[in-house]
Amino acid sequence: MAWFEAPAPLLPEVLARHGRQRPRRRALVCGEHTLDWAAFSAALDRTANAFIALGLSPGERVGILMDNGLEMPLAMFGAMRAGLVAVPLNPSVADSAIASMLRDCAARAVVVTPAHRARVDGLPGELRRALGGRRICTGTEPVGEDLLAWETWWGAAHAQPPDVRIEDEAPCNIIYSSGTTGLPKGIVHTHRRRLDWACDLGIALRYHGSAVTLCSLGLYSNISWVAMLCTWVAGGTVVVMPAFDAGAALALIERARITHFAMVPVQFQRLVDSEAYATADRSSLQAVMCCGSPLPVDLKHQLLAGLGGAFIELYGLTEGLITTQDPETAAERPGAVGQALTGTEVRIIDDTGRECPPGEPGEIVGRGRILMAGYLNRDDANAESTWTDATGARWLRTGDIGRMDEDGHLWIVDRKKDMIVSGGQNIFPADIEAVMLEHPDIAEVAVIGVPSDNWGETPLAVVVPRRDAPEPEGLCAWTNARLGRQQRISAVRFRESLPRNPNGKVLKRELRREYTLLAN
Repeated sequence: MAWFEAPAPLLPEVLARHGRQRPRRRALVCGEHTLDWAAFSAALDRTANAFIALGLSPGERVGILMDNGLEMPLAMFGAMRAGLVAVPLNPSVADSAIASMLRDCAARAVVVTPAHRARVDGLPGELRRALGGRRICTGTEPVGEDLLAWETWWGAAHAQPPDVRIEDEAPCNIIYSSGTTGLPKGIVHTHRRRLDWACDLGIALRYHGSAVTLCSLGLYSNISWVAMLCTWVAGGTVVVMPAFDAGAALALIERARITHFAMVPVQFQRLVDSEAYATADRSSLQAVMCCGSPLPVDLKHQLLAGLGGAFIELYGLTEGLITTQDPETAAERPGAVGQALTGTEVRIIDDTGRECPPGEPGEIVGRGRILMAGYLNRDDANAESTWTDATGARWLRTGDIGRMDEDGHLWIVDRKKDMIVSGGQNIFPADIEAVMLEHPDIAEVAVIGVPSDNWGETPLAVVVPRRDAPEPEGLCAWTNARLGRQQRISAVRFRESLPRNPNGKVLKRELRREYTLLAN
């Protein structure tokens, strides 16, 4: 037993301490609204008390269907302060997916912004009955008897710290993996693991108490949670954009002296393509992170050259396996995604569960103190995503194919489910895509497998041209001349854009569905 013992604080207490210890420092900026730490902490307490006044008990779930704004972080972190579980939902998905996620998490309350009011009004009857009078809408317009106005509901609560005891392993949030098809998986994070996650990431991403962090993605995204939690655990300032615009982001970086941000590759591409990029003052930037989808090597070189050593690439899953690549080592290994966080261990295994030696590709697995507690209501998915080593330890299977070098740097090869098996040979689309992106007329490309009578599957390249589209036959020949015999693409198809999820990841399943139907 330790000589001196004290309970370790969890996220709500960390934020409350900042309210007491740095009351006049800024915590949250959104448009014209600024909350210092004292006001932010008090606002979270008021929100927590407002939820408690609805009869909600610790452990119950609150759906958050909101556009970026001042009230969204108050709703999410106020719910957590009350011991409730915040469930931020992707507002870009279909109404049926929203209903499925609210049903899956057994939501007992939901908070919406006016643009999504009609969506909760139209929820199926059993969901509306389960929510009862615990539907809250922001804005100034009058609302009905069974829909509470935020200002009235929130304003009636007191701002004293609520008397709520939160355990380390109590869930603090559920983030759904996707809402594009079927029922997405709810990823459960506990209070202790979420704080450890923010601490480990905060070190790797170089956050500190004077950080001024731009959040330009939807706050429902786990990428935004990286930015918010790392900043707030350190006691810094979060600056929220209503929606991303490259020119507006560059102007805000200059005006607000932004030090940190987290973006996906398509956002970085829009930044460097913006007319304002060359002249914008980016000297305040200290550490900016890219994640969410594969980063083209050419774009990575541009960012390393243009951001003054501030650029950090991250590979990770919302489930909690993460690697980061420091800018100091990126030039030596431009195709790598770095090393595992301090509290995380990563291995590469083959299809038999054997650990692969350095350089040999296999499935990426990981374990550590920041992994999720599991998938909500999905014992099947928990079992499917688990690899058990010879000692009986359980590791998270990522479904990604990678390789490790001698120094423990991870290289991503491809998604396991995107791998093409042609004539018995494994073909990784990312290898072909990297070659095709060297062509000056290609802006974006996604390679998928389509049915082939001769080979079972064959690679097809779906291309977004940079300017006037080249001849598909010529582009196909140019590509195949630079590939191995078994990698050669069968054809090229042009599109104006590639389907992506809100984090910028290409939805290859949609392309496979579309082009398989066309092939038939």
